[in-house]
Amino acid sequence: MTTGLGAQLGYSMLWLILFSCVIKVFLQIELGRYAITHGKTTLAAFVSLPGPRLGAAWLCWLWLFMMLTTQAQIAAMEGLVGQAVHMAFPNASHAIARAAGSASPRLGDFLSARPEYAWAVLTGVAAVALLVSGGYRRLERVTTVLIAAVSLLTVSCVVALAWTDYPVSASGIAEGMRLSLPSSGIALAFAAFGITGVGASELFAYPYWCLEKGYARAVGPRSPDPEWGQRARGWLKVMKIDAWLSMVVFTVATVSFYLMGAAVLHPQGIQPKGQEMLRALSSMYLPLGAWTTPVFLIGAWAVLFKTLYVSTAANSRLTTDFLTLSGLWRHPTRVGREWWIKAFCIFYPFLAVFLYLVIPEPGRLVQIGGIAQALMLPLIGGATLYLRYRDSDARLAPRKLTDALTWLALASVSAVAIYSLVDLFPTHS
Repeated sequence: MTTGLGAQLGYSMLWLILFSCVIKVFLQIELGRYAITHGKTTLAAFVSLPGPRLGAAWLCWLWLFMMLTTQAQIAAMEGLVGQAVHMAFPNASHAIARAAGSASPRLGDFLSARPEYAWAVLTGVAAVALLVSGGYRRLERVTTVLIAAVSLLTVSCVVALAWTDYPVSASGIAEGMRLSLPSSGIALAFAAFGITGVGASELFAYPYWCLEKGYARAVGPRSPDPEWGQRARGWLKVMKIDAWLSMVVFTVATVSFYLMGAAVLHPQGIQPKGQEMLRALSSMYLPLGAWTTPVFLIGAWAVLFKTLYVSTAANSRLTTDFLTLSGLWRHPTRVGREWWIKAFCIFYPFLAVFLYLVIPEPGRLVQIGGIAQALMLPLIGGATLYLRYRDSDARLAPRKLTDALTWLALASVSAVAIYSLVDLFPTHS
């Protein structure tokens, strides 16, 4: 989405990408602070919000709608993994089409025209197998190294463009830092704002990792004991370091992808979309040599597949939590929770496969999920600040400057959402 925005609009939206990466971290930290203080997940915290409810609070139901919408993004990931595997192993794709053709000529012709479909289905099956068996933990280290490698490659390529026909220009950077809004491409820019940096899905999921990975667990249940306060402040510092270092990493990587789109794809009029999306994305590295294509394909597979299974793991936990909070599942047990998590780890990848078969346009699928996330951001921000003032523990309360910046984050995401909605759905007199 970021590269596509640069390819379509050039440098002009660089400021929005930078702003998106930084401003939402303040909301992330406040949700992490709440998890460490109260030992509650995001949905468990939001279930106590005032307003209409049907078992769970209204914001929890809106989360469910947003999460189901973001399965379109998972569908795009599966489709793009299919494109990556087909580009890397075209002979295998043709062999699959021939084998299918021996059973059904129509199916063989179909897979010959859309070879990534078969790989997308196999990707969904592989994701389910890894999630249900727990095997993704063994794959996590490998994919993390590959993701770091492709991010480093992209950052290095941005620097190396200075010695090609597509250098990143100082005038382009200056243009990108002017606070202008495009006359076209608002939907793409709005979707990119919802996804880049810490998206709405990550804001809901982050407290789960704070609880499961140990920040809140190491603090223990809240008590008036001074040692608890000291321990909580220590882990809160660790969480902040995690959040801000992550921000630096993903901002550098995200801006690099944006600049590659603006500097290389935009002048050539190349738009990453449809069946050729991944091929178009890989072409932004070609000024540095043909050797970049296989490296990009390996890295793209790692980025997409890891995001696919991490997102599915988070959504499965959140959905199981939602069943309990809404009263749809009235007798939760640890074994039952694990069963439901595995059931959703099976359901969501296959739902994504179905969506990709119905809407085989990765860019459109990502845009659908991005807009849904962007629309949720103001609601998450408002709920986060409400909880901060209602349930804050004075020992862990943020500084006044942090509070002010969190309010700025709420105002910013609200302003972007309102502007984009007015532009996307104009009124006519």
